[in-house]
Amino acid sequence: MTVEKKDLDWGSLDFGYHQTDYSYEAHWKDGEWDEGGLTTDHDLHLSECAGIFHYCQEVFEGLKAYTTADGTIVCFRPDMNAERMFDSAQRLEMPGFPKDKFVDAVKQVVKANAAWVPPFGSGATLYVRPFMIGSGEVIGVAPAPEYTFRILVTPVGPYFKGGLKPIKLRVSEYDRAAPHGTGNIKAGLNYAMSLRPTMEAHRNGYAENIYLDSQSRTYIEETGGANVLFVKEDGTLVVPKSHTDSILPSITRRSLVQVAKDLGMTVDERYVTWEEVASGEFVECGLCGTAAVISPVGQIDNKVYGADQEVTFPAGCTEIGPVMKQLRETLTGIQDGDLEDKHNWVCKIDVD
Repeated sequence: MTVEKKDLDWGSLDFGYHQTDYSYEAHWKDGEWDEGGLTTDHDLHLSECAGIFHYCQEVFEGLKAYTTADGTIVCFRPDMNAERMFDSAQRLEMPGFPKDKFVDAVKQVVKANAAWVPPFGSGATLYVRPFMIGSGEVIGVAPAPEYTFRILVTPVGPYFKGGLKPIKLRVSEYDRAAPHGTGNIKAGLNYAMSLRPTMEAHRNGYAENIYLDSQSRTYIEETGGANVLFVKEDGTLVVPKSHTDSILPSITRRSLVQVAKDLGMTVDERYVTWEEVASGEFVECGLCGTAAVISPVGQIDNKVYGADQEVTFPAGCTEIGPVMKQLRETLTGIQDGDLEDKHNWVCKIDVD
């Protein structure tokens, strides 16, 4: 079945919200989720005493729907988003949304908005944003008695406007997450705390901040919205780990690690110190996540904690480096249907 697409200038889309035809909504009350279903109402109707407003009970996810070369609409590893959202909800004492129901809801809302899935080759995608909030009334510090799960979708362009042009980061003086806190879950409260540092970075000419661990301010953690990858001169892919369990387990990062192994690369998942980065140990750096896939990093500046350092990555200063490029092209090739999906990551959406 051929889906007639909306009349949009797909190539000029920004990474912003554009209201589509349908959202998905389900409700939890008295210990169980209702059937849930599609809705054309894009507004939430909540009490002023809803738990989300007072105690930040909110978790969310992000994934994309694509049109492949043969016209098929697909999503990438929605089961992993379902699993991560379930874990995030449990951490905030919220009811986990059933994983099979999550995947089915994603399929429903993407199918219903098939006309909004950008055409192949446009450079745009349909961003899928599942989220859950404490919607029941609560005034004392306690979990909300009711919850709302919802999925909105919107067509988007590239996350970073420069495309694959290397970006510049700075080491932040702020902390992203406390040791053994909520840094390893996808909750809005983590991102709220990064807004001020992010805007300060933008005002000073940087695309993002890179955060060190809050316990020792020694180890690389992640940026405000993406995991970090490094490449050594011998081609080894180095993936920072957190000794305080405060890095979000990125689905894109885990996929890229598997892609690297499939390509025969050496992958080293370990603790990475700032001193190691500053020493020139790495020739490439990149940020990875659903929104950006991989964005090359050309420079990281450290002007905090008494430092005055500018670190550049020689294989990726002016354009994406060869290793990051190969990883990105391989992963997007799998997503777009150009390369073999040997791990069954791609989930086809039946629009018939």
